[in-house]
Amino acid sequence: MPMINHKKLLQELSHLTTEQINPNTIEIDRLPAIEIARKINDEDQKVAGIVRQALPEIAQAAELFAETLRTGGRIFYIGAGTSGRLGVLDAAECPPTFGTKPGQITGLISGGYDTLVMSSEGAEDKEEDAVNDLKSHGLSSQDFVIGLAASVRTPYTQAGLRYAIEIGAKTAFVICNKPDNVPPGIDVIIALPVGPEAITGSTRMKSGTAQKMTLNMISTTAMVLLGKTYGNLMVDLQAWSDKLTARSRKILMELLQLDFEQADTLLNDAHGSVKVAIVMHKRHCSYHQATQLLEKHGGFISKVLDEG
Repeated sequence: MPMINHKKLLQELSHLTTEQINPNTIEIDRLPAIEIARKINDEDQKVAGIVRQALPEIAQAAELFAETLRTGGRIFYIGAGTSGRLGVLDAAECPPTFGTKPGQITGLISGGYDTLVMSSEGAEDKEEDAVNDLKSHGLSSQDFVIGLAASVRTPYTQAGLRYAIEIGAKTAFVICNKPDNVPPGIDVIIALPVGPEAITGSTRMKSGTAQKMTLNMISTTAMVLLGKTYGNLMVDLQAWSDKLTARSRKILMELLQLDFEQADTLLNDAHGSVKVAIVMHKRHCSYHQATQLLEKHGGFISKVLDEG
C-alpha cells in the first residue's frame, strides 16, 4: 500500500474520538483487577445516556425496519469486525425470538462467517466484497440495509451502503463517532459518540455495547410494531426446542390460567404457535379460524380480541 494511504489513514484515525487516549484510564496497567474492572464499568455507565440521545433516529430506523418487512422487503446488517458480528447476532436471534423467517433478516460481515470466530482484520478494506455480498443476496429497492461501523470510515461498510443507495434501497448507518464523511443519501444516521475507549481504540468495548443496545432497540421495536408481542409477551415464538416449548407453555399457563396439560394440548392444536393458541382460546375458534383472524388484523392479537 502506498505511503500516502498510510498517512491519510493516520489522519482519519486522529480525528476519531474512539481512537483518542482516555484520561480516566491512562494508568490502568498499574491497578489491581478490582480497580481495572471499576474503571471499565465507570466508562460503560456512560453508554446508555449516549444511546438515549439517539432515540429519535433509532425509532425512525425501527419504523423503516417494520415497514420493510410488512411490505415484503428484507433487512440486511452489514459491518466488519465487532460491528459485523453484532449484526449477524441480531439477525440470528430474530427467528427464535419473534418467529421471523431466516431469510428476512440477514447479517453480513466482511470476510464471511468464518470471521465470526477468527478475526480477519484486512477483510474490512475490501470494498468490492460488500457489493458482491449484497448482490449474492439479490438486494433490491424493497430492502433495508443497516450499516454498522464504530469508526465511520470502514471501507467494506461504506461500500455496501453506497451500493444500497445506488439501487434505491433504504439505508441506516450506526456509528460511534461524529457523522463526518458518511456516504450521501443515507436515510437515517444513528450517531453514538461514546468517546475514548477504556483501552484506546478497542471498539469492542463502549462502541460495541452502544451498537448492541441500539440493534436490540431497533429490531425489538420493529417487532412490536409488527404485532409480534401481546403486551410484553413474546407470542410469535415457535416451539422449536425444549426451552422454547417450555417457555411457550409457561406463557399460555400464566396468561390463560391453564394447567400444564391444558396448555400442552392447546399448543399442539395450534401447531406450536403461541399467538395462534391465544386466539384459539380467547375466541373459542379453530386453528384455521385463528390464523385467518390474525391475518385480517395484521398479526395483532389485541386487535383480534378487540373485534370480538
